[in-house]
Amino acid sequence: MSFLPSHLIRERITRGLRHAGVLLPLAGIVLGVVGGCKIPEHHAVDVWAVVNGTEIKRDEVEKYYKSQINPEAQEPSQEEALSLKLNVVEQLINNEILLERAKKLNLEASDGEVEDKFTELKSPFTEEEFQRQLKQRGMVVDDLKRDLRRQLSIQKLLNREVAAKVTITDQDVLDFYNANRNQFNVAEPQYRISQIVITPRKDAQIRNRKNDDATNEAEAARKSKMLMDKLNSGADFAQLAMDYSEDMNTAANGGDLGYIPESSLNQSDPTLKKTVLGLKPGQVSQPIELKDSIRILKLVAREAAGLRGVNDPQVQQTVRDTLRNRKEQLLRSAYLAVARDEAHVTNYLAAQVVEAAGKLPDAAKSTIPTPAAPASSPAATQ
Repeated sequence: MSFLPSHLIRERITRGLRHAGVLLPLAGIVLGVVGGCKIPEHHAVDVWAVVNGTEIKRDEVEKYYKSQINPEAQEPSQEEALSLKLNVVEQLINNEILLERAKKLNLEASDGEVEDKFTELKSPFTEEEFQRQLKQRGMVVDDLKRDLRRQLSIQKLLNREVAAKVTITDQDVLDFYNANRNQFNVAEPQYRISQIVITPRKDAQIRNRKNDDATNEAEAARKSKMLMDKLNSGADFAQLAMDYSEDMNTAANGGDLGYIPESSLNQSDPTLKKTVLGLKPGQVSQPIELKDSIRILKLVAREAAGLRGVNDPQVQQTVRDTLRNRKEQLLRSAYLAVARDEAHVTNYLAAQVVEAAGKLPDAAKSTIPTPAAPASSPAATQ
């Protein structure tokens, strides 16, 4: 039985919020048109939006749309699919606006930064798995690298224009703590645990950095001994977990399970519970042989029940992370609103939806019919 990190631990939640992606959440779809409007003429039929003269085309929207839906789930209705595509267009519009700003401020990601990120994303997969992932999304390597350059550039822009301008004072921390004191009253003892998991079987999906997988009991035993040798020689537990752990849910974050309440620990395998209770903070266990796996545990920290004071390091970190996230979200929304106001945007797909007045426009169909227009005339959507 695996340890399950408590969903009540605010420290994990705030960390997750800080690592959110760079695509900005939208409160809704901003169509930018009014009832009864006419779709602007003289644009190619596959152009779904234009931002300061830069075209956003249907094939790009379709690629991102495919990457956001589950291919194994039920196929969305035409209306649901079109709504999702409108969201994708809005995200691409916002990203294009921010990318232009990044370029003007000389913050565009370099080739080296793109290659480093590409290697990081690719490393957990075999070449075959990686190519299959790309194919499922209708992408090729150049598409992915172009997207990475855009994402990294936008992140650099937001780091400079948003994150760097957010400050959290000691008074801010104290005010938040006093207003939310009950959140820091821990009801029972907690144990922060990290793990390295080794399974004596071939796993279909391995997501450690070295794609290392023990396929039988002999290999699992050799692997656990190798890891203990490295740990006894001073190797970093989190780095080894990222390189070798066969648990796809925790390998990427160094095996961190977060803070586990004692009640959850009581429901785990008795051997695991006994091992955890016998460890001191910072100590690593010997390999634990279970029915389905071998586990090596590290007790990162142990906390007693009771009210945490405002000067507690974990409380300080939690409060500062929470306040920083709130302020960054507010400043990001305002920054994007100002940038959007200064841009010239035409959303042709949104205009088609409004013009259709409740009926599905051509843009919602699998293929768009070729307009019956003279060869010398620009194609139009209406």
